[in-house]
Amino acid sequence: MRCAGLQRYLGHDEGRVHVLKGVSFEAERGQVYAIVGPSGCGKSTLLYLLGLLDQPDAGTIEINGQRMSNSDDAARTAARGAHIGFVFQFHFLMLEFTALENVLMPMRKLGRLTPAQMETRAHALLESVGLGAKTHRLGTQLSGGEQQRVAIARALANEPTILLADEPTGNLDVKNSAMVFDLLTRLAKDHGQAVVLVTHNPEIAARCDVTRPMRDGVFIGT
Repeated sequence: MRCAGLQRYLGHDEGRVHVLKGVSFEAERGQVYAIVGPSGCGKSTLLYLLGLLDQPDAGTIEINGQRMSNSDDAARTAARGAHIGFVFQFHFLMLEFTALENVLMPMRKLGRLTPAQMETRAHALLESVGLGAKTHRLGTQLSGGEQQRVAIARALANEPTILLADEPTGNLDVKNSAMVFDLLTRLAKDHGQAVVLVTHNPEIAARCDVTRPMRDGVFIGT
């Protein structure tokens, strides 16, 4: 993934704020990147642009060499399903469904695999995050750390090119934070995926391959 010269404004008239001021960034497969900085500096806005959930006011975004910035909604939706996995601070599981069903959802939407292949992959992913014995537990029957591990399995379901994580350990205790970070980075590295995460946790940031500090809408110190 590569972006260049990203500009983003939010709000209108007197309340209009220049959130991103010409940000350029590149993420390579097998590397883990931490974006750090104070609240309001533009970290999450950048992540949402990289995830094609929002569009920049200027600048370009490329995924696997394909320009995606300013593409239409259908192309952006297809690219998200095929290339991008998301892990957020709050797991956003469908709690009335089982762990297995939550992991199956993105695969069913993409439709790349047969139903049998989807089931096999979902079971393997839940096994890889240590939840092989809890595949049929409802979301409400899982702890916070377990729910976030299901969210990681779900993010990996379609073998994305890049994983984007917004404070993925921010809602967990120290033990579960370390476990979730280890799982996220190990699985991504094993499958040659880039990981870009936003974090306020200096210990997590220190364990990433690359740390990019951000202030007032720009990267600093690089």
